Amino acid sequence: MMRALALAERARGLTSPNPLVGALVVKDGVVVGEGCHARAGAPHAERVALTAAGPKARGATLYLTLEPCVHQGRTPPCVPALLEAGLRRVVVAVLDPNPRVNGAGAAALSQAGLEVSVGCLEEEARRLNRPFFTWVAEQRPFVTLKVAMSLDGKISSWNRASRWITGEEARREAHRLRSEADAIVVGIGTVLADDPELTVRLDPPWQREPYRVIVDSHGRTPPSARVLSAGSPGRTLIAVTESADAERVTALEQRGAQVLTLPARDGRVDLTALAAELARREMTALLLEGGGELNAGFLEGGLVDRVAVFIAPMLLGGHDAPTPVGGPGRGLKEAFRLTGMTVKIVGRDLLIEGDIARGDEDVHGHR
Repeated sequence: MMRALALAERARGLTSPNPLVGALVVKDGVVVGEGCHARAGAPHAERVALTAAGPKARGATLYLTLEPCVHQGRTPPCVPALLEAGLRRVVVAVLDPNPRVNGAGAAALSQAGLEVSVGCLEEEARRLNRPFFTWVAEQRPFVTLKVAMSLDGKISSWNRASRWITGEEARREAHRLRSEADAIVVGIGTVLADDPELTVRLDPPWQREPYRVIVDSHGRTPPSARVLSAGSPGRTLIAVTESADAERVTALEQRGAQVLTLPARDGRVDLTALAAELARREMTALLLEGGGELNAGFLEGGLVDRVAVFIAPMLLGGHDAPTPVGGPGRGLKEAFRLTGMTVKIVGRDLLIEGDIARGDEDVHGHR
């Protein structure tokens, strides 16, 4: 199952809205076929592994990181293919939370006479597909808040210069994070201050283009903004409220952007409504790149799941230099706390990652 999980990981950033899935066919202790789900619309992992195994699949065991489907989606259901292959046993890491599956696949195999085991490395399999599980269960995308800041917590200098706080290796790692997301989200302040492209710049070039989402309540995005000419114009989404000037909205649409008019909360785009709309558009994972007020809004809305903070070994100072999280702030007892933290050196910088603790989960991940 560890091998199957590693196979699934190969396609990270390419399968959405489908989950990452790996499969292994084993007969007499020998791997006779393996594969992963490479992208949405491509054959599912179990079909790839069974095709590789051919006749050797008869009487073999299939190790699968996610329960096989029983419904027609972009591809045919997989349970009939498993039955046709003549497998003896199927080991599943975790059940598919999709209401159209959710135990039905495992039950169909068992009723057909196959030996079915569920729960092998279940926790690892759930973690592999956290965006998919969040999208299905909560009807919103899984959100990672990404920050690059100085050692004293500044995301730019007093005069708003931010290129570059972190080094080349850290920026490359940040682009890898972008490649795993369905959309990169920033606020209008970031667009006006930095004029970013919000693209994935990797070598070799990344084969999938994430959406670029600008939270711009009043429609202030300039038609000349680089985000509108970077990649496919239609993959730029600008979220506004009804207060946005109609002429500005028309100008942005004429540039090819999709303008989403969403409900307002306290005069700004309702971020819960935005998350729901992006989920409806089959976006399962977002990378939130701020600035500080937008980061605070997502945090206060309970919409952030994970945090990735790049810390540069420099001190910027400045009373007016912006910090990663704005808003009114919280007391120590009410602070957002992280659990499951990891720390690694990336070039000259540090990368700290962790999950936002929920409910009665403490900073050590215990309940």
